[in-house]
Amino acid sequence: KELPKVDGRIIFQDVDFGYDPGKYVLKGVSLQIEPGQTVAFVGPSGSGKSTLANLVPRFYDPTGGRILLDGEDLRDLKLQDLRRNIGIVNQDTILFSGTIRENLLLANPLASGQDIIEALKAANALEFIDELKEGLWTEVGERGINLSGGQKQRIAIARAFLKNPKILILDEATSALDSRSERLIQEALDHLLQDRTAIVIAHRLSTILTSDIIITLDRGHVVEIGSHHSLLEQGGLYAQLFEEQFGVANRD
Repeated sequence: KELPKVDGRIIFQDVDFGYDPGKYVLKGVSLQIEPGQTVAFVGPSGSGKSTLANLVPRFYDPTGGRILLDGEDLRDLKLQDLRRNIGIVNQDTILFSGTIRENLLLANPLASGQDIIEALKAANALEFIDELKEGLWTEVGERGINLSGGQKQRIAIARAFLKNPKILILDEATSALDSRSERLIQEALDHLLQDRTAIVIAHRLSTILTSDIIITLDRGHVVEIGSHHSLLEQGGLYAQLFEEQFGVANRD
């Protein structure tokens, strides 16, 4: 089916998934994400949070159950249409050999010069590009070797702004950045998430405290759903993960 206008309501109905027959990475996952909500998936390493997010752009299909976008089973939609409406910002930013400008245009080949400038501004990337001798025509090198980690991430965010998808999947960066880079990136991401359905795969809980909903996964099962404060009150796995990262002193 063609995908006309996307609102961005995503429903997981009793979803199972395993990479190998009989070995489940996700089991019986049911949840609903409303248009415009930011939802964070948290959980210990290996809990299934990245796998769950990877089912939305159909990098894999569920082994059991189904996933609906605006009421339609993902498998009934044209793959190209589906992916055109999904932006992905990964912790490992893939840049291709070529200029910064060429890397940006991959997201939207029809973008004008003004569109590019606006996207770079929104991603807090214009400042460092202006300082480069070649500006947008700077060669990034194989896998972006000529740029720092923070610069690459801001290029990835600018790419997402240019694509302007209705649904965003953010696999949060775990790489250590200096505090200024981190602040600029967080600010750009907050801006990017506005008015989109967003799934955040969280590794450091400090970045997701303001999510509309936090979903805690453990060994492929959803074990908690709630806000940061309600989950701390419950004193379950989320509270435990939070205290491991921050100690009890930081409960606010």
